Amino acid sequence: MSIKPLILIALGGNALIQKGQKGTAEEQFANLKVPMRQIARLSRNYRIVITHGNGPQVGNLLLQQESCREVPNMPLEIIVAMTQGQIGYMIESSLDRALMEMGVTTEQLFVSLISYVVVAERDPAFQNPTKPIGPFYTAEQARGLPYTMVKTDKGFRRVVASPTPLAIVEHREIKKLIEMEFIVICCGGGGIPVIRKERKFRGVDAVIDKDLASAVLAGEINADVFVIASDVPGVSVHRGTPEQRVLRKVPTAEMERYLAEGHFPAGSMGPKVEAITRFVKASGRRGIICGLEDIERAIAGEAGTEVDRPTEREHA
Repeated sequence: MSIKPLILIALGGNALIQKGQKGTAEEQFANLKVPMRQIARLSRNYRIVITHGNGPQVGNLLLQQESCREVPNMPLEIIVAMTQGQIGYMIESSLDRALMEMGVTTEQLFVSLISYVVVAERDPAFQNPTKPIGPFYTAEQARGLPYTMVKTDKGFRRVVASPTPLAIVEHREIKKLIEMEFIVICCGGGGIPVIRKERKFRGVDAVIDKDLASAVLAGEINADVFVIASDVPGVSVHRGTPEQRVLRKVPTAEMERYLAEGHFPAGSMGPKVEAITRFVKASGRRGIICGLEDIERAIAGEAGTEVDRPTEREHA
């Protein structure tokens, strides 16, 4: 029997809490129905690893604990771990329901894995926070907040340090689970950021970009396809102008040029494009950015933006 191709699907945290929503549990469960039904159907023909963001959720949890004086505040690394459990549970239960709707009850196994990601102790990102987390604010609201804020295309958000992911600590365990035919949910929120001290790890106060961490993992597990599914149908250039257009299939060199020209905001589409392009250049395999509702169609080549695999000259 031939081995099924392996897909890594990275779900955006903003996609679970859509624009205008408060982020209730009911809203997030409802938003998961469409992607989980697609993933359930894809599991017939593919091995699947799911990663996910946590930007809104980790920021909300941080805001909740900073509003309460009765219990001790937890560091950001612990809050990342808490959201891994929270969102992992929501994905698992939604996927279980989707599989049952298909009549699959015991054949498909799945598991959520708390994941660490190694970063450099002296990463310059610790001195220059860039990762947006938590709710969106108007300019007037942002002026009255005691945090470092950044303007995004949907409003102002709090920013924290986001060091570059270097390696996924549990990549061997993830490989073993894939071999055992589990759907693996891992690297939630980009993973818990840790630095390596000799043979030990120590957590640090940061939130890693989940798309860049997913690109590292996709390379480590030799994924055949890397898909980033978010709340937009694909990658647009000249955004907000009459020349705006969604890209379909783009050579790596062209996508790198758009990235260098500043078409993609650092706090949203920029890391997605960088992650997909890195993976495709390094592996020569497929990389796609698409909307949550288009995962199946994008894998079939009918939707989203696909970064075309480099030529032999580019790959060299």
